[in-house]
Amino acid sequence: MNAESRPFPPVTPHVPVSPPLRRLAVPAGLLAAVAGAFAYVGAVDPNEPGHYPVCPLYRLTGLYCPGCGGLRSAHAFVHGDLLTALRDNALGVAAYLGFAVLWTVWVVQSVRGRPLRLDPRPGHLWAIGALVLVFAAVRNLPSGGWLHP
Repeated sequence: MNAESRPFPPVTPHVPVSPPLRRLAVPAGLLAAVAGAFAYVGAVDPNEPGHYPVCPLYRLTGLYCPGCGGLRSAHAFVHGDLLTALRDNALGVAAYLGFAVLWTVWVVQSVRGRPLRLDPRPGHLWAIGALVLVFAAVRNLPSGGWLHP
């Protein structure tokens, strides 16, 4: 069989590695989107009525969902008021910090040319789900008033 009659070209063993800047394009794009969202929430105060919609669960039932107070928390966080951010939504502040850590690990892995591998075990996912449910339940109890947004 000659080279012209082969159905597929020969496989080359060398795969070119993308330059570091190209590997950082997606993490940088995500950071730009998140920074833009935080900048908007920082500029447009959610404490003033009419800028953002009311939480549908709160409007229909009067119960706070795990995300209630998240915009006010982000606004306070952007302005450097960590105590107010924690008061408005402590779980949100933990999520902001978790995102920062995860994003940093992603960038370091990208610079090293390695993919970010997230392989949480089912126990970890169940624990996160339980934490969110407990947070939602406690903030709606009379004794959980300190978690109200």
